Amino acid sequence: MVIKANYKIETILYFPGIIPEDGLLNLTKGIKNKPEIIQVSNAVYQKIAYRDSTEGVVAIVKQKSHELDELYLKNDRALILVAEAPEKPGNIGALLRTADAANLDAVLIANPKGDLYSPNIIRSSIGCLFTNNIAVGSTSEIITFLKDRNIDIYCAALSASENYTKVNFTKASAIVVGTESTGLSNEWLEAATQNIIIPMEGEIDSMNVSVSAAILIFEAKRQRTIQ
Repeated sequence: MVIKANYKIETILYFPGIIPEDGLLNLTKGIKNKPEIIQVSNAVYQKIAYRDSTEGVVAIVKQKSHELDELYLKNDRALILVAEAPEKPGNIGALLRTADAANLDAVLIANPKGDLYSPNIIRSSIGCLFTNNIAVGSTSEIITFLKDRNIDIYCAALSASENYTKVNFTKASAIVVGTESTGLSNEWLEAATQNIIIPMEGEIDSMNVSVSAAILIFEAKRQRTIQ
């Protein structure tokens, strides 16, 4: 996915005991630039590999810029996911997998709490970190970005909320989710076009954030297919 997403791969280190040279050549044939390729011993490879179950290749890759002012939206009816202050790599990875599955126009991370390129996020997203159009910024910056582009803001919240199936996601829309522990900040709730809720029929009043986001995103996709 790194190669398909046109990341610049600067160096490749490989252990031939896991991946032979012909396998390496096949894996790297789509790389546009010419990275340095270094063969390493098993001892060195075990030091640099993040997990035991690996494929014998480790790469040094140049990060892309994720500045909000550099984000380009191709679609004038963009469908965007916004996650405010996500902390758990597993949740972030699951959100990115859902965004990839739905082919969202962008994923915006408000007030990020850690490194977007954390190995745990890359692993839990199964590489979807590289396939999504991602930007980061403060809550205020992202709200301004959305409002300047006339993108409706739908915040998943318990208060003053409409059933998510009753709102219109067919225009340019941002679906905003917060953390499972504290939800969204008041700044988001005050900026919302409409707060939305997924009705719950059991004893609890919330679900895992990635599950909630998936339900909301695919309702938006459903509405757009029957328009």
